[in-house]
Amino acid sequence: MRFIEEVVVDEFLPTVRAMLAEALRERDLTQREVADALGISQSAVSKYAHGDVATNDRVAADDRVRETVERVAAGLASGDLSRVGALVELEVLIRRLEGGDLLAELHEAAMPELTGADYDFAVHDPDSGLRDRERTLSSLRRGVRTLTAASGFAGLIPNVGSNLAECVPDAVDIDDIAAVPGRIFDVKGTARVPSDPEFGVSEHVAGVLLSARAAGVDARAAVNVRYDPDLVGALADAGVEAVEFEPTDHGETDAGAPDDPVRAAVANRLDGDAADAPGDVFAVYQTGGVGVEPVLYVLGPDAPTVARTVRNLL
Repeated sequence: MRFIEEVVVDEFLPTVRAMLAEALRERDLTQREVADALGISQSAVSKYAHGDVATNDRVAADDRVRETVERVAAGLASGDLSRVGALVELEVLIRRLEGGDLLAELHEAAMPELTGADYDFAVHDPDSGLRDRERTLSSLRRGVRTLTAASGFAGLIPNVGSNLAECVPDAVDIDDIAAVPGRIFDVKGTARVPSDPEFGVSEHVAGVLLSARAAGVDARAAVNVRYDPDLVGALADAGVEAVEFEPTDHGETDAGAPDDPVRAAVANRLDGDAADAPGDVFAVYQTGGVGVEPVLYVLGPDAPTVARTVRNLL
């Protein structure tokens, strides 16, 4: 008797680890860095590199395996994907390949009695919330790096600080939105990021994002910068529409509530038709008031997109 988990351990994992080790080495990671990224010893990396570990040709040739390995290797090498995120991606792939697919076929080859049996080995949900959250964090890290690497971005940071936020696909509250803890601040002309993005750490930018989504747009990310009429003009020149909302009201109502000024401004932009601008890039702004700093928000489908939009203003 052989369990499908044994097929995963004996055939799938050695093959994928060997592929990942090779892909990371091709990205100029040292043997130590590869070992740290994969959570294995340097001697194991050496064995994978020299072909001393038996691999499965069917697993190595599968397009889904190859695509996942390349995506995970790129994320680990750049720092956009954490080890947890990499594990989630590979776990989801395993569960997909178990359910009447490649791993199930390899299992049947090892256990001929299973052939034709109506069993379902898909014990994990491929569309798990954990996967969405890890992908959101990975996207947000790319966006933060784009902003902080842009020469002159520090000059766009308002006195209250900037933040970049991105939500999971079905976000309903602030806990579904990831952002930079403590915001991004200008320190002597350099944009400083206090720590790695987390969920549930932004109220202001996350609230604006929730308000815009409540109006019917498919925005997944938002960033705030200082307000300047010239920036609004530059956005218009780039084909990015900006609409104004009332600053004295924002924050006095729940994000996304019917009387929320951001929601109202975005809804007016859509002219009541939420299908007009799904997933595009747009901006909302307020010009300040008593005790309220003027600020501009750029919203779009993901963090890298809104970050590039801001970078292009420089």
